[in-house]
Amino acid sequence: MSDAERLRVVVLISGNGTNLQAIIDAQTQGKLDINIVGVLSDRVDAFGLKRAISAGIHTETIDPKGFDTPEAFDTALAGSLAALKPGLVVLAGYMRILADAIVNAYQDRMLNVHPSLLPAYPGLDTYTRALKAGESLHGSTVHFVIPELDSGPPILQYRVQIGASETEPELRKRVQQGEYIIYPQAIGWIADGRLMVHKGRIMLDGEELLKPVVIDQS
Repeated sequence: MSDAERLRVVVLISGNGTNLQAIIDAQTQGKLDINIVGVLSDRVDAFGLKRAISAGIHTETIDPKGFDTPEAFDTALAGSLAALKPGLVVLAGYMRILADAIVNAYQDRMLNVHPSLLPAYPGLDTYTRALKAGESLHGSTVHFVIPELDSGPPILQYRVQIGASETEPELRKRVQQGEYIIYPQAIGWIADGRLMVHKGRIMLDGEELLKPVVIDQS
């Protein structure tokens, strides 16, 4: 399949870009048949930009500090996204809440990975909150993005057992390793036409996905 025929993907980042690297690696290894047409960051010092440049991917920094108003920033971001004509927008550690207009423009074509077993623990500090609550399980969820924070339909989850004396850094590391598995997998389902939204219903391999697919840490 030529680049022109592959799913056009734009990735939004704010930091280190480890999920971006997992996606790039899956593509390089032939496991993910997509065309990453751009990586956009809201921070000029995001290390993920270097990862993208090393892979020969177009990059842009759209720093909110360079705009007089949030609306001007939103307009610039929307313009950069539109110019790249993505079939799928992937949030990979992007730490800004997107304007509703941007989210709605890519309805059913925008993914996020969140470090909890949604709907549990939306928002920040999920590892600490799960440990303090005495949870036995934690993990990550790939979900479609809607304007409500971390509330979009879940697609795929990676689940780990929490050890009796586990620390936050230990739990974070195990959960993040799972993200590097499930995020490329979910993107691949879309690229291969296996996962789609039809008349408001999430369909996987022709069947309605009523709950997320769960992968347990082996």
